[in-house]
Amino acid sequence: MKAAIDAYMKDWTEREEIANEMVPVITRLYKQKGVVIRLFGQSLVRKNAIQIMKSHRYARLILDRELSVRETKPYLDVVATLETKPATVDIGKLYAKYEKTDKSVSLENFVKQELAEITTSDFEEPEAKDVVLYGFGRIGRLMARIIISRSRFGTGLRLRAVVIRKGEKMDIAKRASLLRRDSVHGAFEGNIIVVEEEDAIIVNGNYVKFIASEGPDKVDYTQYGINNALVIDNTGKWSTEEGLGLHLQSKGVDKVILTAPGKGTLPNVVYGINHSDIKSTDKIITAASCTTNAIVPVLKIIQDRFGIVNGHVETCHSFTNDQNLIDNYHKKERRGRSAPLNMVITETGAAKAVAKALPELKGKLTGNAIRVPTPNVSLAILNLTLENKATVDEINGYIRDMSLNSNLTDQIAYVNSPEVVSSDFVGNKSTGIVDGLATIADGNRAVLYVWYDNEYGYSRQVNRIAEYMCGFRLKTYPAFY
Repeated sequence: MKAAIDAYMKDWTEREEIANEMVPVITRLYKQKGVVIRLFGQSLVRKNAIQIMKSHRYARLILDRELSVRETKPYLDVVATLETKPATVDIGKLYAKYEKTDKSVSLENFVKQELAEITTSDFEEPEAKDVVLYGFGRIGRLMARIIISRSRFGTGLRLRAVVIRKGEKMDIAKRASLLRRDSVHGAFEGNIIVVEEEDAIIVNGNYVKFIASEGPDKVDYTQYGINNALVIDNTGKWSTEEGLGLHLQSKGVDKVILTAPGKGTLPNVVYGINHSDIKSTDKIITAASCTTNAIVPVLKIIQDRFGIVNGHVETCHSFTNDQNLIDNYHKKERRGRSAPLNMVITETGAAKAVAKALPELKGKLTGNAIRVPTPNVSLAILNLTLENKATVDEINGYIRDMSLNSNLTDQIAYVNSPEVVSSDFVGNKSTGIVDGLATIADGNRAVLYVWYDNEYGYSRQVNRIAEYMCGFRLKTYPAFY
């Protein structure tokens, strides 16, 4: 018995040591070459040894067994020897793909073949893009965290400024504290220095200026050294082309993204679905809503495989700043009642908004929402009538496969644990996580339960759009396995 117990500890210690050896290699690839190392879609950048080992356990979903760092480190070692251009390299997919071969090609040559496009191309990484956050609320602060955490020696998106309303106190120290600490998302893993006399903060070496403005068209960003900037408007105050177009009247602004649904003819973009429709000439893009982003990718794959006749979308949505802590006046019905004390029936435009991203579903979906007393993570219930009959196993198996090996791996995740609850999905980068154990299927009827972090998961989608618009989205190699 003692020998068996000692063997477990010996195995753990050896694997931990290998994972520790992987950390500096992953960091060096990212910092020096712009190569992001992933394992079946999970980024290993800025992860410690224990986190890398936990990511390897995730492979059970794909390979039906736990993957060891002993098996993936040889792939990482080969990647580290190559002169690569910026890209995302998934060592889990490399391993799974190589295991399907007859091994007539050496592992080293196999990796070189799979990465040939980024070792032989003339790709040049575009210059850094200045970013301005217009508003610094829940989404604004998460966008700041994401952009800064993904910045690399001044390349990619570079947060330069935050705009707040004229008349508000600057109180830089307090705003820095809100960025540093968050009751839902926890502490920010970064270093923040407050420069009160300059109305600025320095975050992980990024100098971020705070600017007070009377409106979107009232700022001269060039006086702060900001040029051709991408403005991310997370205030929600302007949602029309005319209103958002005011940003373009300010000096130094090039493009605008709205972190909410747009009105009129403005394109609502769900990254992974219709982002390729964005043209280089487009100046204003809207990122739809958190619920639309959560459900559209799932609806897309269900439509492609089984067909959708019609359906109803019900969302159990966490309360937001728009609601009241205690009963008070609100211009919308029911929302004036205390958010942490009540479930509140309200409307959602998500079902209708689906048609902007998936025209084939126009007029097929209805929707409603219930605001519930939780601060974050929501649940969308898709009650669908399918064109083709399907079983629970067929639906779940298909969704699981699509979440792991498709162009929507960043958008769709799948979970089949009998113990997960909403708080388990705080900070999840996917826009929608299908709860397989809750799936119902009866002939042509199917009910799917989709969890989503309506703050962080959505913010990641906004960031993907921003990177795509500015030419910073990295291709993943291999794309499939």
